[in-house]
Amino acid sequence: MSSTPVLEFVLRNYKNFNARSTRDALLSYWQHVQSGGKMFWTLAGAMSSAQLGITLAPAIREGLVHGISTTGANLEESLFRLVAHDSYKDFPDYRYFRKSDDTRILKQRMRRVTDTSIPEDEAFRAVEKILVPMWERASNDKQRRFWHEYFYELVLRIPAKLHQGKADECWLLAAAKQNLPMVVPGYEDSTFGNIFASHVKHEDCEASIVKSGIEYMAEFYDQYRQLSEGSGLGFFQIGGGIAGDFPICVVPSIKYDLEQKVKPWAYFCQISDSTTSYGSYSGATPNEKITWDKLTETTPMFVIESDATIVAPLVLSALLECHHHPKEAVKLIKKWTA
Repeated sequence: MSSTPVLEFVLRNYKNFNARSTRDALLSYWQHVQSGGKMFWTLAGAMSSAQLGITLAPAIREGLVHGISTTGANLEESLFRLVAHDSYKDFPDYRYFRKSDDTRILKQRMRRVTDTSIPEDEAFRAVEKILVPMWERASNDKQRRFWHEYFYELVLRIPAKLHQGKADECWLLAAAKQNLPMVVPGYEDSTFGNIFASHVKHEDCEASIVKSGIEYMAEFYDQYRQLSEGSGLGFFQIGGGIAGDFPICVVPSIKYDLEQKVKPWAYFCQISDSTTSYGSYSGATPNEKITWDKLTETTPMFVIESDATIVAPLVLSALLECHHHPKEAVKLIKKWTA
């Protein structure tokens, strides 16, 4: 039996269109990390609710992912899947729902995300009981931390007996254990961003205990320089929006705003089903980023116009096979790309 079945499937079948882009992006990703390069991921959409952690968590542990930019929603929803997984409900017939059906889900204290739902009490309120005292202590002690650092501490503190989801499938836990470089731009736009604002309004804690997005970028200047040493840092983007736009700007900002030398991004891939349209960042082609000095004409660029919940686990699974069986992977790649 093949030790690299997913890789072989991709190499044998993915010949054209988005399949070809997926194959080429995968092979270029593997070549980049094999040569000593690193890869920075961005997470938009609801990838944590869609359980991307099943493949992303082991990729983090195996050194295939070296930094993450995530929305506040994806950050907290990775945690929710760990502590409240058994209380989630799925709704495979959501396309046929009426307004009354969603009203019924609301009354069940569930928050629907496409075909699944986050349980209010087992997720939001259970985590709130732990996180709010952390904010209060930080306020009393005049401590300031980045948004993700509170979640890193929280996920590491939760005892295994309170895990409903599998710990090895929680990408937030994997990232926390490695203290993975992370930025969470626009974290205010999340459930816990709203909860934090309410406690600031009630004067339970101070807004200043969370470092700002500007401070995230200032910190990321140094992180980017370190991560891009050697063969450079690649950019693997899921969706669009601020999770992708914020970190990719670090290169031109260092070059033009700090007026310092900086390596360009060494690789770019975006998985998105957004169509190219006027003014749409999510649907913009990589070439447009050349004009902003984020990428260069020699940067390996890939656009996979497809569903990231299908493509990303496939790419990660194949990469993990390559990592665990590099000799077999080399033989297969030579066989099918010769």
